[in-house]
Amino acid sequence: MTLVQPPMMVHGGDHPARAMRLMIRDLARGRQGVAEAGDLKVRPLATPGPGVRVGDGSAIVHGARPWQGAYTQANIGDAIVEVLPTGPYARTDLLVLRIEDPEFEGDRDPRHEDVGYFHLIQGIDPRDTTAVREMTAIPLARITIPRNTAAITAEMISDLRRLANPRAERTLRTLHPKPGALAPAEHGRWTAWPKDATWTVEIPAWATKAAVVLTVTGLRIEGGSVYVEVRTVLGDHNGAPTVIDDDQGTSARRTTAVLADSFDVPAHYRGTRQQLTVQINQNDKYGHGNVSAAAGTAVVADVEFTESPI
Repeated sequence: MTLVQPPMMVHGGDHPARAMRLMIRDLARGRQGVAEAGDLKVRPLATPGPGVRVGDGSAIVHGARPWQGAYTQANIGDAIVEVLPTGPYARTDLLVLRIEDPEFEGDRDPRHEDVGYFHLIQGIDPRDTTAVREMTAIPLARITIPRNTAAITAEMISDLRRLANPRAERTLRTLHPKPGALAPAEHGRWTAWPKDATWTVEIPAWATKAAVVLTVTGLRIEGGSVYVEVRTVLGDHNGAPTVIDDDQGTSARRTTAVLADSFDVPAHYRGTRQQLTVQINQNDKYGHGNVSAAAGTAVVADVEFTESPI
C-alpha cells in the first residue's frame, strides 16, 4: 500500500509525521513563504550592532526532497541573529529560515534540538539565487556589509520574503451616468465629474497595494476643441491624469478615456472605507468645446487589492 494515511482523522491509527507534512503542503497549495505581509521581517537591532532581529510571524517551508512535504514555523517575539563583523573585505550574507529534519538532512535530534531555526549563510555571491536550493529553507533577507563594519543598519538589509499565498480581492463597478451633464470648464480646478461616478470602497485589512483601472467611454464632445485632464481619486490619493486632447472642430463626436493607477495602501487605509471618484480639469485656453455625459456614456471601475510583504 503506497497511500500515506490521513493524519488525526481516525481513532487508533499510527500516523507518520510525513502525513501531516503532506497535508500542510496540500493546504498551502504547493507554495511556501511567510503567512502574512508583516511576518518574519528582518530589521536592525534596536541599537545597531553585530546582529539583526527577526520579527513575529509564521511561515510555510517546503522540503527540498520529493514528497517530503511542508513544515510550519512560528516566531513569537524578536529573534536575535548574530552577524559577524567584516574585516578588510565587504561580505554578503543570506539569512534564511531553515528546517533540518533528520529524516532527510542533518543530524539534529528533535527531542533535544530545534529542527527549525534562523540560519545565516555567510559570504555568498551578491547575485546568488541558488544558495538554498538544496536546503529545506526560505530566504528572509540579504545583508550586504561593507568592509570593517560591525553594526548592521537598515540600508544593509534587503528584504527577500515572499508570501506563501498572497490574497487578492477584485471588484468591478459599472455606471451609466445621467445624460446631459456638461463637464465643468473652470481651468485649474479639479471637480468630481460625472457626479454619479462615486463609489464607497471597502479596503481589506490585509491589503498592501491597490490597482485601479477606470474607463469612461462614450463621452460626447461638441462645439469645438477640448483639452481635458481626467483622474481617479481614492481616499486622498490622486491618480496620474489622463489627457483628452481633441481638436477636430465643431462637429459632435465620441471619445473614451482610460485611467490607470497603482499605489501602496497606507496602513491607516487598511480595514476602512474610502471614496473612489472621477475628477476632471478642463483647460478652456485650448478650446471652447464641451465635454458631456450623454446617452450611451458608461463608466467602469476595476479595483484590485493585493497583498505583498511589508
